[in-house]
Amino acid sequence: MTPTLRGKLITLRPLQLTDSHRLSDAAADGELWSLPFTVVPCAETADLYVQKALAGQAEGTVMPFTITLSSDQSVIGSTRFWKIDRDNRKLEIGHTWYSQRWQRTAANTESKLLLLSYAFEQLECVRVQFTTDVLNDRSQAAILRLGATQEGIIRNERIMPNGRKRTSIRYSIIDEEWPQVRSNLEQRLLKYRQDK
Repeated sequence: MTPTLRGKLITLRPLQLTDSHRLSDAAADGELWSLPFTVVPCAETADLYVQKALAGQAEGTVMPFTITLSSDQSVIGSTRFWKIDRDNRKLEIGHTWYSQRWQRTAANTESKLLLLSYAFEQLECVRVQFTTDVLNDRSQAAILRLGATQEGIIRNERIMPNGRKRTSIRYSIIDEEWPQVRSNLEQRLLKYRQDK
């Protein structure tokens, strides 16, 4: 079951069937569906996007979240745990996107702190991984800022909606690294608050 993870700025709540319209509205800020290196829903694809995520949840391999502002529950994006492997205590954080105005803000930092805390401290993961498109420089930089380690390049890792064969870069954080990663994220959040 997908939990609700609450922070001061954002809340990650379980994705719901009724979120389709809210997600496509959030993605309209920046027309994120036109990005070549990720899959973000538009009005025409939002229902299927949500249905696929919820099908993965029913199978036990996905925990999909809607990212909302804690202050008024406005939807600003989506993320999920997926490739959940309970036997080996590992998972991937991915399918993450934010409305353009919330990119490169404290929202992503707090989101990752909430997700990683739950993964390492509640699910007792020994490994959390991230995968991003080789073309997505911003995502690569953001993952490295978390304190993740780049592990390698995965060629033809998936087929994008436009038919492009995507080459991806994989990163991970392991349980021994989590205390330092947590401290770094907490410090970054503190800095965001002090700079306001």
